[in-house]
Amino acid sequence: MSTTLTIDYAISTDAGNKAENADAADARVPSGEALLTKGVAAAICDGMSSSEGGKQASEVCVSGFLTDYYSTPDSWTVKTSASKVLGALNKWLYSQGQVRYESARGMVTTFSGLVIKSTTAHVFHVGDSRIYLFRDGELEQLTHDHRFWVSEDRDFLSRAVGIDPHLEIDYSAHAVEPGDVFLFATDGITGHLTDNRLKALLTAHGGNLQSCANTMLTEALQNGSADNVTVQLLKVISLPAQTEDDILRQITELPFPPNLAPGMKIDDYELLRELHASKRSEVFLARQMTTGEQVILKTPSVNFRDDPAYLEAFLHEEWVGKRINNPHVLKTLETPKRRFLYNISEYVEGQSLRQWMEDHPTTHINKARDFLTQVAEGLRAFHRLEMIHLDLKPENILIDNEGMLKIIDFGSTRVAGTAEIETTFAVDIPQGTVNYSAPECIDGQVSNRSDIFSLGVIAYELLTGHLPYGDSDSPRPANRLRYTPAREYNPHIQPWVDRALEKAVHPNPQKRYGALSEFLFDLSHPNEKLLRDGGKPLMERNPLGFWKTVAGLSVLLNLVLLVWLAHG
Repeated sequence: MSTTLTIDYAISTDAGNKAENADAADARVPSGEALLTKGVAAAICDGMSSSEGGKQASEVCVSGFLTDYYSTPDSWTVKTSASKVLGALNKWLYSQGQVRYESARGMVTTFSGLVIKSTTAHVFHVGDSRIYLFRDGELEQLTHDHRFWVSEDRDFLSRAVGIDPHLEIDYSAHAVEPGDVFLFATDGITGHLTDNRLKALLTAHGGNLQSCANTMLTEALQNGSADNVTVQLLKVISLPAQTEDDILRQITELPFPPNLAPGMKIDDYELLRELHASKRSEVFLARQMTTGEQVILKTPSVNFRDDPAYLEAFLHEEWVGKRINNPHVLKTLETPKRRFLYNISEYVEGQSLRQWMEDHPTTHINKARDFLTQVAEGLRAFHRLEMIHLDLKPENILIDNEGMLKIIDFGSTRVAGTAEIETTFAVDIPQGTVNYSAPECIDGQVSNRSDIFSLGVIAYELLTGHLPYGDSDSPRPANRLRYTPAREYNPHIQPWVDRALEKAVHPNPQKRYGALSEFLFDLSHPNEKLLRDGGKPLMERNPLGFWKTVAGLSVLLNLVLLVWLAHG
């Protein structure tokens, strides 16, 4: 039987000897899909005592983090989601502190947060609140106190939320095991209970988290703590451990459709004609009967009925498409009345970029810039959501009758957020197309630069009708790629455009463009630095030409020597 992520947690807090309690702590356990895609989150904050709005700062930081984290895109990693939320909270607290209290220290707090997603704990930390991990009778501090000691009895916070417009966050990730207990505590606790005492109390009261938290709080006050005291305990009861059968059962809750043919009706759709068929899928032009709108209906092949990895990849494409809303990306449509396994997308009347290129062997630079700008706009929609398309090629770009380009086929798209979710089988996601895939894709070390490589290849092909590294049937490592200058195929290409193309498709991703905007800019504006770099040694630019030149000079030198000896 499969299990899900389940936890138990307890909180104990008290103002102690102070007039108000500026500590805050809470945890959030979502239901449904969010538990899988976002995980469980918990946080503790300690409003700085010298901060006039410390109490409000800590409360806003805890509640804001636990609310806003779950509002971030599912495609983002935990680190990206939490960092962006904390960055926004920090800027808000800093600005409000200056407005309300006319001080940079108006609303300042520590922050220690934890997100458990799948089988990994992600820790985020600023200040001197602490998070510990208690496992197998041992206690380990996962955070580092951001305190600067002036003397033995005098110190101050060196880092906090709301004290500066820029926030530096400590981040770490840790494997989680069932039975792990995470201890969150403010310095009112940790300043008066040693780690050994905390470990002893966890050992003695581990079966009752609330009793343990209450005892820690009571002992800290008895030991002379004059500060607010707060402790939160979170215990991992079970982790996601889905088997292949479990996932297959979830995926195939919808049955495969019957054998389809033009003229048939399935749910709210009438099939008009078959557009494509392969061993992996069937694609039909269909009409939605309630609206009369023409759409694309795609269904998986029955050959993969018992292959959970393939079915997961099929649904992955729909998952990606539903999260992107951009005019240059094919729109995936909702299917509220779906009774069978298929997906629906908008119908684009036109042709593929490949078909267009076959009719236009070489493209004017202005037309190429227009096409590339549109495709780049679509790619940005992926990259903003931490998605990498990874199969950009002329066949996967459509041009409608109005000249608008749209990216299609999300089957290879790498999603950073879903990559954090453990599964017990390898997801069958295609790895792109050889001549358009960056060399680092061979090892799976992909980034947005991998898509820029693909766009660079398309740009080169638009302008020359050829590929920058020639045609190949199998992936080639970076050290085997030799760039052919675009001007050799099209002498009308300006040298600075050629240099931009060369940089876009550089085998080393670190020497490639890091942003789409930089590539597009250099295609329209001469980059003097690239032109200077183009004067690198002949051996590096053209090894074959270098050795031909060396051989020619050697022959000439030998002839000169022979003539000299003959006249000697």
